[in-house]
Amino acid sequence: MMILSENVHTLKVIDSSLRLIVIPLSVASMWLTLTNHQDNEIYGKIEFSNLKGLKFLVSISAISAGYALVAVISSWVKNLMNKAWIFFVCDQVVAYLMVASGGSFGEIVYLAYNGNPKVTWSEACSSYRRFCGRLNVILALHLIALLCFFVLSLISAFRVFTRFEPPLSSKEVEGERT
Repeated sequence: MMILSENVHTLKVIDSSLRLIVIPLSVASMWLTLTNHQDNEIYGKIEFSNLKGLKFLVSISAISAGYALVAVISSWVKNLMNKAWIFFVCDQVVAYLMVASGGSFGEIVYLAYNGNPKVTWSEACSSYRRFCGRLNVILALHLIALLCFFVLSLISAFRVFTRFEPPLSSKEVEGERT
């Protein structure tokens, strides 16, 4: 029983640590995105508000940071309610939202570096190097936060599904009938 208690405490510390790590990562990616802009004499100014994918990234980063803060606080509150299912569902939803925003953001970064010759979009990073450099940093921060939520999703799934008995095999069902 002592080993189980130590494992539960270790899992809780890892869970809280990952949630605490997500908060500054998401806030930093939001701040970098919101302040990312560059002016070019030939092509004009580019900023996050010009690209809907960046707006989506900012929204999801805000949601993930807010949820992580609420979750880390509520995870240490005793007897609030059975939070395992709530954490499981919310962790899954936030992880999927982060995957979606990461995908749209990844497409923006790809197009900024490579363009799309089929629709005559040229690449933009040769003209907006600083803007694109910050996009790479934002992408890295977002991917690290996404990995944290991936692990959090596994932890919350483990917590929910270890509360149930495994299903009976066909031999066990036949043994109960006789």
